[in-house]
Amino acid sequence: MLLDVPERSYILVHPANDAVRELKGCIAPVSFLSGEGKGLQSKAAFQKLSELIHPELLKVNKILLIIQSVNHEPDRKTYEQTNA
Repeated sequence: MLLDVPERSYILVHPANDAVRELKGCIAPVSFLSGEGKGLQSKAAFQKLSELIHPELLKVNKILLIIQSVNHEPDRKTYEQTNA
């Protein structure tokens, strides 16, 4: 859960592969983009993110989350290999 987000009480972070169907203002990490608002291997990406963040939360450390994408285009090669 993210705190201190302008105009929001909180934002949940959880696995989801289809933003339109599975998210209502939440954040879902994905391993690969597969289309607009869609990604692959969200559970694996969420697990990796959790493993990085959870120990810091237990220490009551603050975490700065910066969300960015270097490439907005789907990773077609990975998508095709995953769906072959």
